[in-house]
Amino acid sequence: MNTQPIGIFDSGIGGLSIWKEITSLLPHEATIYLADSANAPYGEKSKDEIIQLCIKNTEKLIALGCKLIVVACNTATTNAIEILRKNYAISFIGIEPAIKPAGLKSSTKSIGILATKGTLNSRLFSETARKYLHGITIVEKIGKGLVPLIETNQMYSDKMNTLLERYIHPMLQENIDCLVLGCTHYPFLIPQIKKITGPTIKIIDSGRAVAKQTKAVLILENMITPAEHISQTHKIYSNTDLNTIENILQDTPTTFILIKESF
Repeated sequence: MNTQPIGIFDSGIGGLSIWKEITSLLPHEATIYLADSANAPYGEKSKDEIIQLCIKNTEKLIALGCKLIVVACNTATTNAIEILRKNYAISFIGIEPAIKPAGLKSSTKSIGILATKGTLNSRLFSETARKYLHGITIVEKIGKGLVPLIETNQMYSDKMNTLLERYIHPMLQENIDCLVLGCTHYPFLIPQIKKITGPTIKIIDSGRAVAKQTKAVLILENMITPAEHISQTHKIYSNTDLNTIENILQDTPTTFILIKESF
């Protein structure tokens, strides 16, 4: 039994898509979320910069008493999680694009992957693709410009729609039947993406799988909070404006505390 909070961090608000899955699956767990929006997007930074930002976030969450850390960012996972696991005793849950289930579900043997430059160029991504996607055509697109628009509450803007059409239409021309969202920011764009892809394209993200893995690790390490414990709290820290977080979470049933703080 361990009633300390689960720590979660991302290069901004994208990891809230993971946070929502975790709080839904594990309603008795407390959480602390770090939105490092001041440094978003990570996908345009060098590997060394990404590692240093991940170290900063990890040490903040450890200082706040977290029992486990979810790296709710594909770019951070693929570039830094091995170093984090090597240097800190706390357990880490990472996130990778859901390319294995996409490969298994594809009938056309052609899948699209929309992700950041930092994820697509990482060694971990390349190794995972080689391992699971034999005989599958992979159509990769870097979603340049999407994260800043999400971070500034422009998810439904004309500019966003223009970028999505630019990235997705070439994938459709390659006969994809699965589209993998390789950035935790992108699930917030699913309504707009579906307008472009239509109902026949399967859109796949990692959120539920990450929540299930988090639960499995908590049980394995005897850190699960018991169901009778009802004093859990959810704190969301951001080092920039809080308006976008408020808008994104306005319909969530989970009660949370928003905190603006430099870190």
